[in-house]
Amino acid sequence: MMNPVNQFIEVAPDCALDQAQVPEVRGGKQSIAAIEYELLSGKPYGYTLEELKFATYVKHKNIVVQQLKSNYEQIKTEFLSKPYACMRASPLTKKYGWGAHYDEFGKIAIYAVESQPYQDFVSNPHIRKYFAMRSKRA
Repeated sequence: MMNPVNQFIEVAPDCALDQAQVPEVRGGKQSIAAIEYELLSGKPYGYTLEELKFATYVKHKNIVVQQLKSNYEQIKTEFLSKPYACMRASPLTKKYGWGAHYDEFGKIAIYAVESQPYQDFVSNPHIRKYFAMRSKRA
């Protein structure tokens, strides 16, 4: 899969939030949204889509460092054998109020819907913009 570049994913049209929310941990286990938030907020423009999805997969499946080191190729091959969704389908952009920007290298950063940088991306005519997918059918 290719990593998108120079584009901005706006929050879904049916997102009810006017301020971004940090996804909560439920039942002691982090959700995909919470893991993606943790990774992206901790390292803006530190991950391509593939890197983010793989890091999220490893953390969500509780794959420990030693296991990852000894079985990296097998784990990566298993991960890549299934399709993964872009940030348009991420719960962060669909329901938590976060926009996602891919820079010219395909690295991702997230921006709160109420923030000035978010508004700057939306009004920038030189960047491709897409809405996140709706949570409900129109």
